[in-house]
Amino acid sequence: MSVRTVRGALAAALVAAAVTATALTAPATAAPAPATTPATTPAAAPAAEDRSGGGRHAETREALRQLVRDGLPGALAQARDRHGVWNGGAGVADRTTGRKRLPNDRFRIASITKTFVATVVLQLDAEGRLDLDDTMEEWLPGVVRGNGHDGRDITVRQLLNHTSGIYNVTSDPGFQAKVFGPDFLEHRYDTWTPEQLVALAMEHEPDFAPGTSWRYSNTNYVLAGMIVEKATGRPYGEAVERRIIRPLGLRATSVPGTDHRMPRPSGRAYSTLGGDPADPATRVHDVTELNPSIAGSAGEMISDTADLQRFVRALLTGRLLPQQQLKEMMTAVPGGPEAQGGGYGLGLVNRKLSCGTEVWGHTGGIHGSGSVVVSTRSGGHTLAANVNGDWAGGVDRIVEAEFCGKRPSGAPDAAPAAPLAP
Repeated sequence: MSVRTVRGALAAALVAAAVTATALTAPATAAPAPATTPATTPAAAPAAEDRSGGGRHAETREALRQLVRDGLPGALAQARDRHGVWNGGAGVADRTTGRKRLPNDRFRIASITKTFVATVVLQLDAEGRLDLDDTMEEWLPGVVRGNGHDGRDITVRQLLNHTSGIYNVTSDPGFQAKVFGPDFLEHRYDTWTPEQLVALAMEHEPDFAPGTSWRYSNTNYVLAGMIVEKATGRPYGEAVERRIIRPLGLRATSVPGTDHRMPRPSGRAYSTLGGDPADPATRVHDVTELNPSIAGSAGEMISDTADLQRFVRALLTGRLLPQQQLKEMMTAVPGGPEAQGGGYGLGLVNRKLSCGTEVWGHTGGIHGSGSVVVSTRSGGHTLAANVNGDWAGGVDRIVEAEFCGKRPSGAPDAAPAAPLAP
């Protein structure tokens, strides 16, 4: 069925939230390395790069190096096209040991989780187990209520394309204080249930009436995960594993639940916890270990560059969804900054790059980790990348370099990316 009309001014949630946390994907301003960065950290040490086709990816390689020169510990990318596979990297995976980033390093993919969740919801739609225009009240009676929220007026589709108007839980000041600022170090192992996250969002008024505008909200995908559990009788993560991870053989991809550890191989993840990277007093913290229930079905998953590309290729070439559901997924509404100026479908961002090339995919940001996976519509050219620091983003520059041959200038490219962003 058709997507409801989206009216009014588009939200600028990511820019407004800056370093505190509203979305999970936007490009970020290049910032100087905090003064506490050890002098032993290489300025642009290569990491397993140019395994094949390096000449065709020279600008991508330079984008990775520039991100390290701008102050990030390390950057990693893998691209696949008709010529084969190329791996590139710069900087380090571990600031203490100096270990370089490896092509098979695993990392937290944050909001790229949303694309997996949306795929499962659309599979359930194809099987007749739910309908995109079912209401929240039909699936989760009484859950979306309070301060103007009314689940009787909000559909599954509106969750998936962020036109629900539901308040973004990661914008809650109390949540931000515990999860994104210095208090994170005390609360990093806390468990958050989906019900707690939704209840916290319900303490605030909605952003707008359902279907009248667009704004990125992590609460939408916490609710989507709850609906998957209600429809299948099993945790949403089990549905992702059974329906996507195992059939595609994604051996580096996992849904960790409340497990704070990272599987091997993986590097470390670093954050200033909202501190100004230009301030000499700002410390860089190792934030690798955290309880991913803070994000849940909005952003808890772990993967690597190869698996992410295999997933997006399978999705766009029809291996995971029937044509009707894939068409629904790719029906995009105008998005805000978190969609990087493009359109937001059902868990999938569509954008046209500066050179006119159109790509589909998603980005994600969580403590100490910024990631992206994109593909041309045919699935013939894909890219996945990750940076292991969150005080300066830049994954957008990697995309531009790979698909448009843009050599980075080192200039800032947008607002700072927030933890738990698209």
